[in-house]
Amino acid sequence: MSRLTLVDPKTATGQVKEIFEGPLKGKYINIFRAMANSPAGLQFYVNMQAAIAGSPLTPKEREVIALALAELNLCEYCVAAHTMVGKAAGLTVEQTVAARKGTSDDPKLAALARFATRIHEKKGFVTDAEVAEFKAAGYAESVLVDVVAVIALNIYTNLFNHVNNTPVDFPAPPPLK
Repeated sequence: MSRLTLVDPKTATGQVKEIFEGPLKGKYINIFRAMANSPAGLQFYVNMQAAIAGSPLTPKEREVIALALAELNLCEYCVAAHTMVGKAAGLTVEQTVAARKGTSDDPKLAALARFATRIHEKKGFVTDAEVAEFKAAGYAESVLVDVVAVIALNIYTNLFNHVNNTPVDFPAPPPLK
């Protein structure tokens, strides 16, 4: 059960109403309805998401990172949400499961998942060899910055869902084997 009131987009006012009628139009999922208790918190999410959308990371690559982080942070809400969004971005069901394990059948996505996992597990203190491996997979230095930004956004949503106990409103993801 949500610890915060789930704001009804139909009765929202002010900045929250503008966000629900603008960038989140039609996206009335529980995480956003709970974040709507704080116009600043909801706007933070929207701004970060918009900034990340301008990254050279593809939607598929961003979802690989999101799935790896959701699993590492034990965020049931985000695992379910990003499994669905990941499939819409072009990941197979098997690739969503692999991303949750920090890998992929695609070598470039595997390098990305591994690197994002290492950043998170090592709290950013990755080695020169790990950075070199990431670059050797074909990623530019600018993308390294974007990976950290995607991680930051996903940590925000993962932690928010833990604090709020956000009810999952997505289909259950496949179990890890």
